[in-house]
Amino acid sequence: MARPDKAAAVAELADQFRSSNAAVLTEYRGLTVAQLKTLRRSLGDDAQYAVVKNTLTKIAANEAGISSLDDLFNGPTAVAFISGDPVTSAKGLRDFAKDNPNLIIKGGVLDGKALSADEIKKLADLESREVLLSKLAGAFKGKQSQAASLFQALPSKFVRTAEALRAKKAEQGGAE
Repeated sequence: MARPDKAAAVAELADQFRSSNAAVLTEYRGLTVAQLKTLRRSLGDDAQYAVVKNTLTKIAANEAGISSLDDLFNGPTAVAFISGDPVTSAKGLRDFAKDNPNLIIKGGVLDGKALSADEIKKLADLESREVLLSKLAGAFKGKQSQAASLFQALPSKFVRTAEALRAKKAEQGGAE
């Protein structure tokens, strides 16, 4: 029978897996406490970085419906539970791992889909959600202004053609 403290830890981890947008598993072997503190700050307010026990976390992930991470629970493991923009937190992890090679990104999950370490690095290379949305809005605005100028050009061209036709008729009628 499971001890109450372990059952509570599994329940808390399962809730974190369910409530987060993404979770990234890392190996932190060789990092000091000060470096881990710096890493937590670099992830921002929307992420919680926790050192976890592999067996309990594996059980919690399975309870949350995430079985794709089972192979990643070996060695010292820490999980970044991301509740905000996953791109920002992925950038924080990537940048910290560049400066501290002891941090190894193992993989993760984003909206229920398993991600490899390479996919997390590609996610970190994306621009933030706000930048992508502003680019999309600019593209929509650009297309609308192109459509408006196209719709305005047709009647304008028609008026110029009709005026040229009227002037030609007046010229022909005046010459005879």
